[in-house]
Amino acid sequence: MKWVFTYIKPLRTRILKGITVKIVGTVAELFIPFLLSYILENVIESNDVVKILVFGGLMVVCAVAACLGNIIANRMAAKTTMMFSVRMRMDLFSKTLYLSARSTDRFTIPSLESRITSDTYNVQNFVGMMQRMGIRAPILLLGGSIITLLMDNKLALVMIATLPLIFIVVYSISRMGVPLYSKVQQSVDGMVRVVREDAQGIRVIKALSKEHYESARYDKANMTLRQNETRAGTIMGAVNPVMTLLMNMGIVAVIAVSAYFVSQNQSSATTVIAFMQYFTLISMAMMSLSRMFVMFTKCAASAKRIASVMEEENELALCDDDGKGDPSVHISFENVSFSYLGKSNNLTDVSFSLKKGETLGIIGATGSGKSTILRLLMRLYDTNEGVIRIKGKDVRSYTREELTAMFGIVFQNDFLYADSIEENIRFGREITSEDIEKAAKIAQAHDFITSFSDGYAHSISTGGTNLSGGQRQRVLICRAIAGKPEILILDDSSSALDYRTDANLRKALAESLPDSTVITVAQRVSSVKNCDLILVIEEGAIIGCGKHEALMENCAEYREISDSQMGGAFLDE
Repeated sequence: MKWVFTYIKPLRTRILKGITVKIVGTVAELFIPFLLSYILENVIESNDVVKILVFGGLMVVCAVAACLGNIIANRMAAKTTMMFSVRMRMDLFSKTLYLSARSTDRFTIPSLESRITSDTYNVQNFVGMMQRMGIRAPILLLGGSIITLLMDNKLALVMIATLPLIFIVVYSISRMGVPLYSKVQQSVDGMVRVVREDAQGIRVIKALSKEHYESARYDKANMTLRQNETRAGTIMGAVNPVMTLLMNMGIVAVIAVSAYFVSQNQSSATTVIAFMQYFTLISMAMMSLSRMFVMFTKCAASAKRIASVMEEENELALCDDDGKGDPSVHISFENVSFSYLGKSNNLTDVSFSLKKGETLGIIGATGSGKSTILRLLMRLYDTNEGVIRIKGKDVRSYTREELTAMFGIVFQNDFLYADSIEENIRFGREITSEDIEKAAKIAQAHDFITSFSDGYAHSISTGGTNLSGGQRQRVLICRAIAGKPEILILDDSSSALDYRTDANLRKALAESLPDSTVITVAQRVSSVKNCDLILVIEEGAIIGCGKHEALMENCAEYREISDSQMGGAFLDE
């Protein structure tokens, strides 16, 4: 919970103003029963109309002050809470963007989504409630107890005697809430995961008529959430009924004792009336405190989950270069081994080098480790063994900004967002419309883009679902090359293109980006056969390395792939 105060601290002036207004309104509310008791006992018997009007007017002033004070303070609290939650969500969202790939894998995307949404909502609710009830309830509780002690200490002690028992019960039950609500939030993660997967795969689900299957899968996740919420709600729901029971027992005790005192002329009926009003205020304060305890358990569980993300250390720390690299070599892998889970290697002893402007093709079966090589090159993960260098420097010695500025990337499962084609290509960078059009021509996308009536202003739906697979890939390639990168990475980015378009794309890339080092991951031999260096990957190891002609002679696996695709024949370029 400590990190919460880092967001509250900048708002302390606003919060203090709201607290001051809340205190004034609550104190005014506390005086109303006392004034009523005084009027009934002393003013009415005097038959002094002026005095009655004065004290009656004072009660009205207190009532208005209490009403306005609470309304104004609550509005101020709402605004402060909004400012708090906006900053908190923004920082949490920003932190998730900067998490390393390994950290993201550990938290999982659905869990991060629920932390940004439902967890921040729980913390926001508690902060707002603290400003509204966290000030008013203690003042009513303590102030009411003090005033009743001054009015009649015997009756007050009877009433106050029930409060410690109530506090013990509320505290004991509330302590159980944190682990219970932590489990609830984990169930929310599971439900979000199913919803996210189904939303992304809705077309496949419909195509295979698996709506009932996915509904059952969601129902299972939903039922798990319901069971955990029911358990948490049942236990935490006992707070209010138990507290109400104890408060009612306290009221009965006060009435019984006050009746005896009145019959013995040790107290007056007007004092009893005031006591009942104060007991009502104290009861309301205790009810508010119990609600705050319940909300605190939710907040504490959610705050713990948020803090685990906010406090996550960057495992991709900046390191010093060892100075052993060759600056004339643009990219080099030196005996690189890597494992995602730390058990078996996903890459084993991978070594190769490229000079500036050379092209690299990587080919192999699905899951062989092709994309892992790219992730290590871009330092989404760090190697377990070996060194990766760019321009002779260890990639770990580059800042994140320096490293990413070198790359233009098209991932295998890349994304488009709901905006125009031009903005999807620009992607928030300072790229002119002329450069975007040039990139589109290189990517063989200009013709289909200009076929739309609104051209580059044509709107794309989320995920680019209103474009064909080949059109999406070409827009993504435009995005990658529009920034004129030093290193262009194409991770199976032409799988939806026909052979002729693919050949034209590779020819345009060679002519337009002669100084860029291009790395192509592909399933087609035709997409990599003209590369300066081709790696054949199998189970994370290089089993073939060289040019197309040499691999056709010396690598049986490469030759088999080539022969299976059009009998080894290729389109002439």
